[in-house]
Amino acid sequence: MRMPPFTLHTPSNLSQALTLASELDDFDWISGGTDLLPNYKWKLNPKSDVISLAGVQELNTLSTTIVGAMVRIQDLVESEIIHPLLRETAATIASVMIRRSATVGGNICLDTRCYWYNQTEEWRRSIDWCHKCDCDTNADCRVVPNQNTLCVATYQADLAAAFIALNATIHLAGAAGARAMPFSEFFKLDGMTRNVLEKGEMVTHITLPDDVNEWVGGYQKLRLRETWDFPEAGVAAAWKLKGGRISELRIATTGCESIPGDHSKLAMEALLEWNGKESVVALSEAIRKAVKPVSNTYFPPSYRRKMLRVLARRAMSPLQDL
Repeated sequence: MRMPPFTLHTPSNLSQALTLASELDDFDWISGGTDLLPNYKWKLNPKSDVISLAGVQELNTLSTTIVGAMVRIQDLVESEIIHPLLRETAATIASVMIRRSATVGGNICLDTRCYWYNQTEEWRRSIDWCHKCDCDTNADCRVVPNQNTLCVATYQADLAAAFIALNATIHLAGAAGARAMPFSEFFKLDGMTRNVLEKGEMVTHITLPDDVNEWVGGYQKLRLRETWDFPEAGVAAAWKLKGGRISELRIATTGCESIPGDHSKLAMEALLEWNGKESVVALSEAIRKAVKPVSNTYFPPSYRRKMLRVLARRAMSPLQDL
């Protein structure tokens, strides 16, 4: 497929990038481009200007508690200093070739996906468009008929679940300055809006809590093929032990709704009367009930919910004897 024309801007530092963003009316940030460029070829919302972050060195920091937005996903896989849960999660993403280009920020800001949206322009035109790509036709959603107020396209990025489970903080920068928030608060429940980024704003880095190395965790993922595919469901769990008992437990899901799910409240409630395997089973069932997928990915919603329970039990399997 042919790439639509656009003007590429290549700032050499963060200040230049933010200045460019304030001067352009309609643009996209591009980091690794592994998702954005294929979407452009399919003519999924291409912009006339694209700002590359490849030369912005401030976004490349990688330490025990800081992960820059331009850090390559394969760098997480190969890092000896980053938390094992992030390494494990990163290793499930796509393939090595893609991970060497794809970035942490790009994965976090991944566009939501849907059967009715992620198709060629000719295919989308043949069905008279959809709510997310209505081309000013006021088209209804194809997944939830007779409504065009909320897009239910699915968020299918992996790293978000791990960052939420590790209680990370996400940092943004724009013309108005910098701001930060708990990772789970970055997302908006709408497949079109997706997150809280304002015009001209970007993700700069993610910070992990100082006690991150005291946490242990695991990530489990459902997908059609063992490599390449986006998650149809994903569960990340992280916990702290004190005196042989679980002192804190956090769980997050991805790949099932328009935003990743933070189920840490359910997890902490389960800890009040924790009883090993019985509690793992009960908490996994509670997570299954809390998530409401729709029919817009390969596997049907009922199967994805059923597998969430299985994935949650697997992610928490080391806690069954505690």
